[in-house]
Formats: sequence, structure tokens, C-alpha cells
Amino acid sequence: MKSENTPFEGGPMDGRVLPVLVGPTGHPPKTYRIPVPDAAGGPPTVLVYRRVPRGHSKRLGLVKGWKYQYDPEGERPGDRLRWPWSKPATRPGTGPDDAPSGKPDDATG
Repeated sequence: MKSENTPFEGGPMDGRVLPVLVGPTGHPPKTYRIPVPDAAGGPPTVLVYRRVPRGHSKRLGLVKGWKYQYDPEGERPGDRLRWPWSKPATRPGTGPDDAPSGKPDDATG
């Protein structure tokens, strides 16, 4: 696998450069999660870094490289990969248990 030395900005990893595996397109992943173990033995804290462009070329505006920037908010609901065969995420109040009783054709409900 190929890796690329990628700088980190902000948060506890500020100023560090780590080798990050790149995908088939030559880009590192959009988000980089670093689990930090809890000193008390509880669940680990996960630091989330988002990929941002390091710079752009002058003439064509192409991305010169990538860096990771700390995201204090962490995980967001839309961060999951969405495959065409995956079920859509259910919103509150739209699950099968929240359906009104009665037949769909019944006008009185």
C-alpha cells in the first residue's frame, strides 16, 4: 500500500506529520479518526480530523496536497458511506413502529 506524509493542524495532534495510507485515487481518506484511550479505563475518546486542501496550483487551481484539520464537533450524522443498496436512515417519527393504526385505504383511520 502507498502512504503519504500528511500534516495535522489543530487539536492534540497539531504540528505532527503522520504517514497516511492513500486510496486507489491517490487521496487520503476524507476523515481520520484517532482513538485515545481513557486514563480511567473507560471508553476511548475519538479525535476526528477532516481532510482539507494544503494548497492550489496557480494556473489550473489543482490541489497540491492534503492536510488534516481538527474537528472538535466529531462525528456528524451524514458522515456514513451511503451505498445504493443501503437502507436510508430513519428519521424520528417515521419508523415502522410509529405508523398509524388502521388500514391504508380506510378513510376514518
